[in-house]
Amino acid sequence: MNKGLVIIPTYNEKENVALMIEAVFDLSMQFDLLIVDDGSPDGTAAIVKHMQSIWPDRLHILEREGKHGLGTAYIAGFQYGLDKGYEYMFEMDCDFSHDPKDLEKLSNACAKDGFDVAIGSRYVDGLVNVVNWPISRVMMSIFASLYVRFITGIPVSDTTAGFKCYRRHVLETIPFNKIKFVGYAFQIEMKFTAWKYGFKIKEIPIIFTDRSRGESKMTRGIFQEAVLGVLQMRIYSLFRKYLRVEA
Repeated sequence: MNKGLVIIPTYNEKENVALMIEAVFDLSMQFDLLIVDDGSPDGTAAIVKHMQSIWPDRLHILEREGKHGLGTAYIAGFQYGLDKGYEYMFEMDCDFSHDPKDLEKLSNACAKDGFDVAIGSRYVDGLVNVVNWPISRVMMSIFASLYVRFITGIPVSDTTAGFKCYRRHVLETIPFNKIKFVGYAFQIEMKFTAWKYGFKIKEIPIIFTDRSRGESKMTRGIFQEAVLGVLQMRIYSLFRKYLRVEA
C-alpha cells in the first residue's frame, strides 16, 4: 500500500513549517509531505527546500507565484498526489491547530475501516473541542456548520473542518474544474460534493487548538463568502447529476 500524502498549503509560515515537517516525520506511521507555498515573502519555501536534503524522498514542495487561494492550493496538491500514485491524501494546516498525531486516526478510518472520507471534527457527539478561540469565533463556526447542514442536508457536524483524509477514488471522481470556491468555502464544497457522489464519510473527534505562532488567515469576509456560497452551491446542485464509476 502506498503511503499517504499530507498536503499543507503555506503563506508566511516560517515560524511553523520546520516544526510541522519534523512533527509529521516523527510519527510512527509513515507519511509523505507536500508543501504548497503561494510565494511566501518570509522565506517559508527556502526553509522547506533546505529540509529536503534531510528527507529527499518524502518531503516535496510546489511553489506558486502569488496568493491563489486555499482551494486551488489543495487542488494542485491533489493533482500532484494522483499523478504520483498516492492512495490516501490529507488536508492539514501548518499552524498546529491540527495535531499531527491525529493523522493516524484519519488514516485508519479510511485504510482500515473502509471510509472514503475521514474528517477531523471539532463538533461531534454534542461536544465542542476547541482551545484558545474566543467565544465569538466558536459561535460563528458552530453557526456556519448548522447553517450548512440546514441548507444542504449534509450529515456532517463540522462542515467547515479543514483536517481531512480522502481516498484516491474520491479525488479521481470529483471534477476539480466544477469546484467553484477557492477560499474557505472550498472546504464545505468538497465535503458536499463527496457526499452527493455517495461516498462514505466518517467524522473523527479531534481537539482543535488555535495557532500560537504566526498570523491567522481567517477574516469576516471569508466567513461571509462561505455563507453566501453555500446557498449558491445548493441551487447549482439541483441542476447537476452526481454519477460515479465504481472502483
